[in-house]
Amino acid sequence: MTHGGIQSHAAIDLQANEQPLPVTVDKQAVAKIPANYKFVEPGTLTVAISALNSPPLALLASDNRTRIGSDPDIARLLAGSLGLKLKLVPTAWEDWPLGITSGRYDVALVNIAVTEQRKEKFDFATYRVDNLAFSVKSTSEVQSIKNAADLSGKKVIVGSGTNQERILLGWNEENKSAGREPALPVYLTDDASGNLYIQSGRADVFFGPQSVSAYKAALTGKTRVVGLGPKKAYVATTTKKGNGLVYALQAALDGAIQRGEYQKVLARWGEQGEAVTQSEVNPPGITY
Repeated sequence: MTHGGIQSHAAIDLQANEQPLPVTVDKQAVAKIPANYKFVEPGTLTVAISALNSPPLALLASDNRTRIGSDPDIARLLAGSLGLKLKLVPTAWEDWPLGITSGRYDVALVNIAVTEQRKEKFDFATYRVDNLAFSVKSTSEVQSIKNAADLSGKKVIVGSGTNQERILLGWNEENKSAGREPALPVYLTDDASGNLYIQSGRADVFFGPQSVSAYKAALTGKTRVVGLGPKKAYVATTTKKGNGLVYALQAALDGAIQRGEYQKVLARWGEQGEAVTQSEVNPPGITY
């Protein structure tokens, strides 16, 4: 899958992908919007997306203003299906939980994986399989990462508060129990710093979304994927728990899947290997 992902990412046409894909208004999905739900802005779906430049998930178009990527495309799919205008709000990873609970956004699409802990505060409608990957500098001596021992003593880039951080910290406990040196987490908030740290040797491994890792490897040839994360999860639309909007989002996704509009979004960003056949509301999430 990693190899296939790299091949498909190499064929991404960023210029063509700046053009929005057509979306059909889905009356069945519109009918599932709760009558008492109040949108942040009437008639508009306000969606938090990543402020980072993390292609193919989210990046700036050639005008250095418009947000494009698979998550913005999914947001357009949802808004269009529900007959709403779309407002994208670039958001730091650390800010989306409070933004949802306080009513600043209707939906968060920041490559958020379903976990049992997050389900206590949020509702989820799945739209992609969440694969994590380990990548290294192309000239690195590291050939494979499959378990905790493979990361012993390595400097590993992770995002704070992410699933990959939780996995890394769990593996560190495993290494300590076995008498091995733990990995050193390197916390960075932007993609450019991550690239610099890997290429300069200030970090050994990047642990993050597989689609991002495969995209980088195909685009520059300066990194390569050497392993996948140990836990499979689902990326989902994220809404405030109990407000009912999740069922309209699920219906919008299912309708887009049936019409083939969803598949076109993933295909043009090289993510077809992460497609779901239907959206699930609050499926079993990752536990730690």
